[in-house]
Amino acid sequence: MALNDDEEPPPAKPGMARSMHQVLLTKYHNRKAPLAANDQKVVLELKGVSSASSRAPLDLVAVIDISGSMEYGGKLDNAKKALHFIIRKLSSHDRLSIVQFDHEATRLCPLRCATEATKAELEALVGSLKARGATNIQAGLETGLDVIKERKFTSGRAANIMLMSDGGQNEGDARKVEPGTVPVHTFGFSSGHDTTLMDAIAKKSLGGVYNFVDDDSNKPSTNLSETFSQILAGLVTIIALDLELTVTPLLDEATIKKVDAGSYPLDTATDGSSSVTVRFGTLYCTEARKVIVELALGDHTAFRSSYNADVAYVQYRFSFEGQQVSSSPERITIHRSRRAPVSAVAPPQVRSEVARREHADSIKAAMEKADGDKLEEARKILGEALKALERIVDPMVDMLRKELLKLLELFKTKDIYEKQGRPSAMSSVAGHDRQRFTARGDAEEIRIFATRRMDTYLKQAKQPDDKPIPSADDDVQEEPHDLPAAATSMERRTLSVALRVVTTVLSLLAFSIMAGARTSAWDSGRYETYRYAIGLNVVVCFYSIVQACAKIRRLFWPSSMPQSISSYCYSLFLDQVLAYLLISASSAAASRNHLWASTYGRDQFNSKVNIAVWFSFLGFLALSANALISMANLFSRI
Repeated sequence: MALNDDEEPPPAKPGMARSMHQVLLTKYHNRKAPLAANDQKVVLELKGVSSASSRAPLDLVAVIDISGSMEYGGKLDNAKKALHFIIRKLSSHDRLSIVQFDHEATRLCPLRCATEATKAELEALVGSLKARGATNIQAGLETGLDVIKERKFTSGRAANIMLMSDGGQNEGDARKVEPGTVPVHTFGFSSGHDTTLMDAIAKKSLGGVYNFVDDDSNKPSTNLSETFSQILAGLVTIIALDLELTVTPLLDEATIKKVDAGSYPLDTATDGSSSVTVRFGTLYCTEARKVIVELALGDHTAFRSSYNADVAYVQYRFSFEGQQVSSSPERITIHRSRRAPVSAVAPPQVRSEVARREHADSIKAAMEKADGDKLEEARKILGEALKALERIVDPMVDMLRKELLKLLELFKTKDIYEKQGRPSAMSSVAGHDRQRFTARGDAEEIRIFATRRMDTYLKQAKQPDDKPIPSADDDVQEEPHDLPAAATSMERRTLSVALRVVTTVLSLLAFSIMAGARTSAWDSGRYETYRYAIGLNVVVCFYSIVQACAKIRRLFWPSSMPQSISSYCYSLFLDQVLAYLLISASSAAASRNHLWASTYGRDQFNSKVNIAVWFSFLGFLALSANALISMANLFSRI
């Protein structure tokens, strides 16, 4: 059957962001390194920083298991409740298709726009689901992928599959299915599902994650809805598609020893550049992707004493609204000198990310021991990982510690491990490998990688059934439309650069005009006020040039010049002092000029001074605005 009957979506919403600043790149690494050969670890972070109101429309295929086992314990009813939540949360720009499977798969509807009229029809389809037959996950997954692959309308749309099953396959083999670049998010419902299979399906897709939904807890009726809601919260805030990050070493300076991107695929260039590209797929609003790059720096002790070495270039690409966006290549610069320590301590951001990767590796190692009936050795590994976290100071550490404490409880006996320990550990590893939220039995307890919209949807999914679910439009209206802190900081930097340049130009004009109007009696006491104004404008001009150059460098190379709280205090202090002195000098010059004109009459000198005073006053306004930005920067760091 042809599946290319997807409904035509409405035109894109006006005013959606098309700026490359939807994604922000930050580099963390040592600023200094010795001239002798040494290794350096660099953490590259891509973060979604645009508002979730500007997001890609969603094409979602829900693939639901309706095999006979779904009838027991109200599993199918719980799945229906979760699907109702999804339907209510889609906007008219999103499309939904529902596929059911037992021993065979059936597409209940093509991709349909989630208008209010269509939502009622979709909910009726969900209500008609009945449990029967065997479990052929392969058939369900293949049908869902066919719905995605045969779409007529694809431009700028984010295609995703949500696959839910409560058991193991007894017909077909879903491991044979190749999802390609379509993210498949799997949900293993109950302790009887095939955890290895559901995890393998998600891993083969690009960006998909495995979620464990525990029905043995005291709230099985809400666990599935809470888990579905949070994965959906990410899907309706996608702000970048086909996201890629490329690292290119400068071969005369460095070579790439290793790139650690979790379970995301790596492509090594064959053109001799030795560049490595990481393919991430989609990125949610406020979500982050971190890559650890280990560089081997060459031995330059025989050539130089010290210099700034550009060791690699970094560039990212993504698509949005059908348009390709590429960043400018950014340098990774390290100052190399004979005085630099051989074994310098890495920045805290690098240490914490390395610790998180080691934490995930510990969970994998513990699983291997537990699968070999060595639970005591597995618990010992988890205990050692827990002790290792004591050395790390990072906001995420508390959640990592909570994750390990939970796993220690679930690794106590073989029965508990089989039912809850293994699926919880698998979903934990899946979350760390993808750097994406996953449910580890309970969607509420462990919040690693959760976004702001996920927190909102979790609260809504926990509400009583008689309370109406807010619509997607309601969510957009309720959610703050200000950009996240990273984007706000970038906007402040851009505005600050503009104001510094304006201040430079205005102060330059002020002292140039006033100095050009000087007379033969300029050195007499009558001109002291004017000379004071000229001198202060020279100081403000020089100060603004220095600040503008520093701001421009931080704008294009954020990690090359990290700012401490003391530097923010310094900028705020000088901005306020110079602004006060500038307005006092301008006022004094204006008063003196008015007195001169009223006593001796106006001439060309008075007119030029008057123009210069106005430029000086405008410079005061620009400098005062910069003082406000400096204050905002300081308060955001305190």
